[in-house]
Amino acid sequence: MNKAGFVQKGETIDVTNSGSAAIGYGEIVSLNTRVGVAAAPIAVGEAGAVHVVGVFEFPKAAEAVTLGAAMYYDATNDVMTTVSTGNVSAGWAVAAAASADADVKVKLG
Repeated sequence: MNKAGFVQKGETIDVTNSGSAAIGYGEIVSLNTRVGVAAAPIAVGEAGAVHVVGVFEFPKAAEAVTLGAAMYYDATNDVMTTVSTGNVSAGWAVAAAASADADVKVKLG
C-alpha cells in the first residue's frame, strides 16, 4: 500500500514569483485554479509564502454578495466577484455585503 508523507500544515505554501514585478505583502496571488494572499513581499524569481487558508477582506465588484456565496477573483479589475465566467475561484463570502460596500470578507479555499 502507498503511504503519504506529511509535508506541512498547508496554511501557507511556497510560490515562486515568475512574473516581471515583485509581489507585495497582502497582494492576491493567482494559483491558476484558486488564489492565495502573499504573506510577505516576494521578489521576482524568488519563492515566498502565500496564505491559502483563512478569511481575508478584499475589494469587490459593485454587486450585492450573500453570506455563503461563491467568490471569484477578477484579475482584470483586481476585485472579488460572484461571476465565475473568466475568473479564478477564491472561496466563499463569510458575511453579506451590499452592492455599495467596497469590500467583502472571503474564506479562501
